[in-house]
Amino acid sequence: MPTKIILDCDPGHDDAIALLLAHGNPDIDLVAVTTVMGNQTLDKVTRNALSVARVAGITGVPFAAGCARPLVRRIETAPSIHGESGLDGPVLPEPVIRLDPRHAVDLIIDTIMAHEPGEITLVPTGALTNIALAVRKEPRIAQRVREVVLMGGGYHVGNWSATAEFNIVIDPEAAHIVFNEKWPLTMIGLDLTHQALATPAVAARIAAVGTGPARFVGELLEFFAGTYKEAQGFDHPPVHDPCAVAYVIDPSVMAVRRTPLDVELTGTLTLGMTVADFRAPAPADCTTQVAVDLDHEKFWSLIVDALERIGDPE
Repeated sequence: MPTKIILDCDPGHDDAIALLLAHGNPDIDLVAVTTVMGNQTLDKVTRNALSVARVAGITGVPFAAGCARPLVRRIETAPSIHGESGLDGPVLPEPVIRLDPRHAVDLIIDTIMAHEPGEITLVPTGALTNIALAVRKEPRIAQRVREVVLMGGGYHVGNWSATAEFNIVIDPEAAHIVFNEKWPLTMIGLDLTHQALATPAVAARIAAVGTGPARFVGELLEFFAGTYKEAQGFDHPPVHDPCAVAYVIDPSVMAVRRTPLDVELTGTLTLGMTVADFRAPAPADCTTQVAVDLDHEKFWSLIVDALERIGDPE
């Protein structure tokens, strides 16, 4: 049976590709999409999610807007990477589906509680604000979720600071809540996603699909490559968020290591750092793990296959 997921995202170039992968892979049942501020403001990323839904021909899936600011801190966005729209590069089509009237937090809770325990996997690829508020509002979801597979953090590297990754540091209090709940949690951080490079060979494979959605992804990657080169010095852009969806589809696409995880909330230089304790074998009650090594060929084959399956809708 396909794995039922809620994709909580802030599109974002790599979030858009994650959404296309989730929709196009037959082993995923995309039951809801929720948005959160991050790569751009909430109104912008929500419109982007709806535009991507039109590109991919996604229908019958509820989309809901969530938190417009972090729990405690001022909002911080990433126009240097994702542009003023949050999805600069391609021309974005006008959305054709309407938002669910519920707040994203309520859609998350309602969806989990309406399914049997162990049916729903949460896949957050942005700030963890919606997820944190959901589990605080309805603590029972922590025992009902199959697992949380998130893109965020890094056990050896940061990108928004020397030690912290963007999704975590823009709302570290929310991340602290999510990391410390007793649900199975896999952190797919920068140490893994920096291996998911969109090389010229990858771009050529995507272009060869020849469909509208594939051209859309090609335009996303072209813009993303330019900003990543200018802002962070990458020769080829790392495509972070689809890694989380790929792990749900096929865990063999990456190696993982079980280890205790936590989030730094008070350090002057380390705020938002995700701390992995590799000093000894993980204790028996450890519920967290980190991704460490990516099968690059298998990962990109999943994305190409999803684009082929989507075909040429809009």
